[in-house]
Amino acid sequence: MLLRTLLLLTLSLTPLAAAAREPVTPEQRIERLERQVRQVQKTVFPKGQPADTAGFTDAPAATQEAVTSMTGRLDVIERQVTELVRTSEENTHRLGVMEADLARLRADNDSRFKAIEVGAGAATLPAAASEAGPLPVVAPQPIPPRVAAVTPPAASGFESAGEAAYVSGFDLWAAKHYDQSIAQLRAMASSFPGHRRVSWANNLAGRALLDKGQPRAAAEALLANYRSNPKGERAPDSLFYLGQSLVKLNQASQACKAYAELTDVYGASLRPALAAMVPAARAQAGCK
Repeated sequence: MLLRTLLLLTLSLTPLAAAAREPVTPEQRIERLERQVRQVQKTVFPKGQPADTAGFTDAPAATQEAVTSMTGRLDVIERQVTELVRTSEENTHRLGVMEADLARLRADNDSRFKAIEVGAGAATLPAAASEAGPLPVVAPQPIPPRVAAVTPPAASGFESAGEAAYVSGFDLWAAKHYDQSIAQLRAMASSFPGHRRVSWANNLAGRALLDKGQPRAAAEALLANYRSNPKGERAPDSLFYLGQSLVKLNQASQACKAYAELTDVYGASLRPALAAMVPAARAQAGCK
C-alpha cells in the first residue's frame, strides 16, 4: 500500500517538474504579472478604478476634448504668425520706399546746393579789372521770422529731420539772411551729431560769417570745421574759404598755405567745381 502511494506521488510530480524545467518567455512573464496586478486591483479597488489620491487618474493621456482644445490653440497661433509675417513684409516695403525717397531728396538737395554754392563761390573771386570798383549794392531783404529751436528727433527720423534743418539754414543763407542762417546752421550741427550734414552746416556758417563781413570769425569757424572733421564732406570747402578769409584779413601768405594744404591733402578728390576755383584764388592771393 505504501509503495503504491509513493508511485502515484512520483507520477503526479513528474509533469510539474518537467513544466518547471521548461523556459518561460518574457511575454509569458509579463502576462502573468498583469494577471496578478488585475487580481490585486479587484481585491483592493472593488469598483475597478484606483482611488485618485495622488492627482493622477487612469484616464487616457489625450482625450478628445484636450485634442480639440490644443488644435484650436494651434490654429490661433498660426493665424497670429501669419499676420506678423504679413505686417513685417509691409513694413519692410514701406521702409524701402522711405529710404528711396530720402536718397532722391538727398540727391536733389546736393545738386541744388552745389549749383547755388558754385555761383556764390565764383562771386567771391572778382575779376582783376573790377577789383578796385565799388561793392555792389544789395537791396534790403525782408526780415524772416525768428529761427525756431531745433529739437533732436527720434532715431527713426534722424536723417530726414537733420536734412530739413540744414535746408532751412541753407535757404536763409541763400536769401542773405546771414544772422538767422548762422543761428539755424549752428543749431542743426549741435542737435544732430554724427549727421552727414554737420560738416555742411559748419562750413556754411563760416561762409555766412565771411559773407556778412566778419572774416576773422569766419576763419575761426572754417578752421574749426576742417580740423574737427577733415574727412567731412565739406572739409575741403572750409579749407578753401579759410584762404578766402585770410585774404580779407590781408594775410595772403597764410592764405597761400591754406590753398597748398588743400591741394596736398585732397588733391584729385576735390570736387571739380571747387578745384576750378583754386587757380583764381591762388592768383588773387599772389601765391607762387
